[in-house]
Amino acid sequence: MCSNFDPIKINKSSWVNEHFKCELPQGDWDANVYSTAPVPFVYLDDGQVKCELAQFGLVPPWAKDKKRHGRHTYNARTETVHTTHSYASPWRKCKFGLVLANKFYEPLYDASGKNWVPAGIFRSDGEPTAIASIWERFVNQDTGEVTFSFSMLTVNADEHPLMSRFHKPKDEKRSVVVVEDKDFTQWLNAKHDNAKELLKLSRDGYLDYSAPEIKISKKSLF
Repeated sequence: MCSNFDPIKINKSSWVNEHFKCELPQGDWDANVYSTAPVPFVYLDDGQVKCELAQFGLVPPWAKDKKRHGRHTYNARTETVHTTHSYASPWRKCKFGLVLANKFYEPLYDASGKNWVPAGIFRSDGEPTAIASIWERFVNQDTGEVTFSFSMLTVNADEHPLMSRFHKPKDEKRSVVVVEDKDFTQWLNAKHDNAKELLKLSRDGYLDYSAPEIKISKKSLF
């Protein structure tokens, strides 16, 4: 799973234009973000590809506390996305999008499971990483405020040569779904019959990672 990441940088605007024929949004976004932060997000609006700032952590229209709801909905399991209350509607409506990241982070533990460091995961070729997501957008009828938010989709990674290295030793290994360039258009236009074909782990070698050295505490030795 992914709870924080480095969004795409503004100097990659030409890459966005090349692959999506649109521009990065106007405005600022942080270099490293957690849930509820606004970041560049690619989606279809009436068949037209757009890239706008969207909140990390999906907020459905019925959420009572819309500011806090996204703190718990930044990742959606592909196995249950169609039945989970917060995600079922955008999944049913095929609201598929891509969040653009420079790097995303997962915890890398030592064998004891007590010491860990954040591992930054990125494309081996250095290009931006596009992560498969579902999104929701609605307008408050009283205030006119627009709420645009998304959740990254995740899959099991127990057998993946890279993504199985992260999280606690005995925990299930999960990974976000990284979509390759050739599948961008197919994902944005996907229907349920072909969406699941794209919800898969990255091929071996497509991703790489870097991490600081794990400092082992004395307590973990006993």
